[in-house]
Amino acid sequence: MTTLDPTLSPTARTTVGRGRNRAVDDRAELHRLLDDALVAHLGVVVGDHPLVLPVAFGVDPAGPDRDGTLYVHGSVAAGWAGAAAGATVCVTLTELDGLVLGRSAFHHSMNYRCAVVIGPARLVEDPAERDRALTLIVDHMVPGRTATLRPSTRKELAATAVLAVPLHEASMKARAGGPGDEAEDVEAGAWGGHVPIRRVAGAPVPDSDAVGPVPDEVGRRARSLG
Repeated sequence: MTTLDPTLSPTARTTVGRGRNRAVDDRAELHRLLDDALVAHLGVVVGDHPLVLPVAFGVDPAGPDRDGTLYVHGSVAAGWAGAAAGATVCVTLTELDGLVLGRSAFHHSMNYRCAVVIGPARLVEDPAERDRALTLIVDHMVPGRTATLRPSTRKELAATAVLAVPLHEASMKARAGGPGDEAEDVEAGAWGGHVPIRRVAGAPVPDSDAVGPVPDEVGRRARSLG
């Protein structure tokens, strides 16, 4: 059985420097952020320039890579997917939790949870791991969805690239609460505070030729996000 490192920032590349008071060292908090987030951004050098792209993802905390595996997928024909395979990539995730409105411009900020994962992107070629990775990615969007779908065709699988990034080298920061205003600004009587922000899902909208009621797993997911 694989034993996960309970702490984050195992290397100099992911050790928080500035804003150390906002650093999160508990790997369990990273897993909670990965559960909540729906979009990640993958950064990779393509040719002579860096490229950062939003990607859907899935996570296997007990995956084959050190301290678990983060999976992303893309088109085999996409240049970034080919450039990322075998290269060091950076994957970031951010959840915005609020706007922080200070009594000065300097103390305006945001409440957030964010993580940075750095590591070698491995092209997943084993059929069983690819199947599991794609299941995790779809079920991260809507838990239980894959079990209701037809199997992917050989053509679809051949067109899909799956990349795995180890969760070992990761860092996380978070901020909550109101502004850290100067005492003299508070005494001056100006207003300060914060505006909480949360994600809200609407009711599922059936396609024009959809058959039957909204599937249970889709309804549950919409309610969980509402």
